[in-house]
Amino acid sequence: MIAAMSPDLRPEVFVFASLRDETLADRLAAGAIASFREAEGLSLIVTDDEARSAGLPADLPMRCITLTVHSALDGVGLTAAVAGTLGREGIPCNMVAAFHHDHVFVPAGMAGRAMEVLARLQAEARAGLR
Repeated sequence: MIAAMSPDLRPEVFVFASLRDETLADRLAAGAIASFREAEGLSLIVTDDEARSAGLPADLPMRCITLTVHSALDGVGLTAAVAGTLGREGIPCNMVAAFHHDHVFVPAGMAGRAMEVLARLQAEARAGLR
């Protein structure tokens, strides 16, 4: 999967938000690209613009890198390899697994470097070095 992952950087800037206000959560959920209900509230990933429009803090802008390889829900190693490689380069990441693909959220200012690191990881896997 690593050799075929073809990272794709989405153009939008996103933020993670946690909401207890059900009315606001319902309003933002329609435009969210992901959500997860936790004991502390509804976590949403929304665009920076949507968060700011709703008066939410947007102090950690993130970019999304989609790993375009079809990743099976029972696949082993892709998330660990990506997160571990980025971590060794000092790039924080939040991994979100969806049905078809895995998505890597990195601080917006580090997105270009993250893409370079992931391209190198992919090239090494293609060459049989990983």
